[in-house]
Amino acid sequence: MKILLWLLTLFASAIGLAVLARFNPGNVVLFYPPYRIDLSLNFFIFAVLAVFLVIYVVIRAIRLTQKLPGRVIAYRRAKRENESNKALRDALKAYFEGRFGQAEKSATRASDLPDNAGIAALIGARAAHRMRQGERRDIWLASTEVDPTLKAARLMTALELQVDEHHFKQALETVEELNANGTRHIQALQWALKANQQAKNWPEVLRLVQTLDKRNALHPALSNRLREMSYDALLSDRSHDAESIRLLWNAVPSADKLKPYIAVRAAQAFSSRGLHDEARSLLERGLAADWDIRLLRAYRESTAEAGSPALLSQIEHCESWLSKNPTDAELALTLGMFCLRQKLWGKAQRHLEQALSDAIEPRTVRESHLALAQLHEALDQPDQAAAHYKQCALATAIR
Repeated sequence: MKILLWLLTLFASAIGLAVLARFNPGNVVLFYPPYRIDLSLNFFIFAVLAVFLVIYVVIRAIRLTQKLPGRVIAYRRAKRENESNKALRDALKAYFEGRFGQAEKSATRASDLPDNAGIAALIGARAAHRMRQGERRDIWLASTEVDPTLKAARLMTALELQVDEHHFKQALETVEELNANGTRHIQALQWALKANQQAKNWPEVLRLVQTLDKRNALHPALSNRLREMSYDALLSDRSHDAESIRLLWNAVPSADKLKPYIAVRAAQAFSSRGLHDEARSLLERGLAADWDIRLLRAYRESTAEAGSPALLSQIEHCESWLSKNPTDAELALTLGMFCLRQKLWGKAQRHLEQALSDAIEPRTVRESHLALAQLHEALDQPDQAAAHYKQCALATAIR
């Protein structure tokens, strides 16, 4: 409908112009002595319009010709950008698909565009690393150093790849550079944690674990395991004397002191330095907070000297605990062994036999038989002692 209206308007205009031109008697005279040119007004108007149209077309052609090199350059630039962007997308896609060789090839094409060169280099470095091409990886990373806006991305990439290859010295240097750069987000802290773990820098591992725990960035099981590993390494350090081990333990947070694994390792560290009373004290606090078989076994191994007040105190503690846990075989075994050391023969036999009757674990059965055998030997009852030694050997064989 719209086209029809345009055609009608065009035809009407043409008819109007034709009628107007037919009944137009006007004349135009041009003098250029000694010449005179007579023209009809219609022809003159047509000629002026024609000249104007020709001049317009010529000027337009000249301007288009002048702009043509710029348009060609812009076209080529746009084409190059499109190809580079497509190559960058292909590189990312191939990398996430695990096709690292193709990812590196696409990254090479994408790096032709300066705006994409930095990101493409990081993709290429990661792809080369996955293919164990260390030299190409380092070349890719080095090419990003010229762009200051990519410093954090380059350092994070380098840190991840260094940790993956267990180059912890280089990784720690990168961590220091990241810290100086002000980069302390969760991902950076996690990679710093791994680097310090590889370097066995346990105080820093503990600090990073505490920081990440505050941000809920670590699974509780992983956090507990890292704490245990750190305290185990610190407490096992043979360079500590009695005073330094006390200072180390005092610096441990109260919540960590009550964890069974850590408390057991601390008790062993204290005992190995002759601090038996402190070892027993921290185990008793741990058992009061969390009844755990590991703490109880460590407490049993920390038996005080026969006849000492410390041993009597241990017996009292065990009797108090046994009244609350009458069927605990480990506790009965512990109390029986304390009584055996104190030469309370009757009580020792009663508790050891109770432990034997309630025991489920082979280790508890074996230790109960061994303690009863030692008891009967002390009482000069060789037949009963031999029977329990035999049962102890059978329990050891079954294990």
